[in-house]
Amino acid sequence: MEAVADLYAAQPFWIWLTLGAVLLAIEAALGTEWLLWPAASAGVVALVTLTPAPLGLGGEVALFAALTLVATFVGRRFVTRVQGDGPDVNDQAARLLGQAGETAGPIVAGDGRVFAGGAEWPAELEGGGDLPQGVRVVVTAVSGSRLTVRPVR
Repeated sequence: MEAVADLYAAQPFWIWLTLGAVLLAIEAALGTEWLLWPAASAGVVALVTLTPAPLGLGGEVALFAALTLVATFVGRRFVTRVQGDGPDVNDQAARLLGQAGETAGPIVAGDGRVFAGGAEWPAELEGGGDLPQGVRVVVTAVSGSRLTVRPVR
């Protein structure tokens, strides 16, 4: 334990920076958004250790705790607002809901393919029926990778 105390006394900047890097690595691996704020707080405390004002271990831990609480509350409020309630950014099919597209070939008996969002998708025509190739459609529903469309009026 004495070796850790000696290391801290000699290099507090590197101890706090290492703690921040470890927390950031865990956050990157898990993607929870909860460890981002303590990681940033550890980085700030590392920078504070470079100033001439000595806080000591107790002051640095108190600063870390206070910064972590403030950053977590403010950060979580910001992240929630940015993410919103929209579809998952990684779910391309869900993002197509309400988007315009075009029939990639004829739709026969309600079954065919459409080009929407830069890709070709299997699709079914709302209410069945036929549509020729090149007709503008709008996506009304998504089920897995299959789109339900209707002609744009």
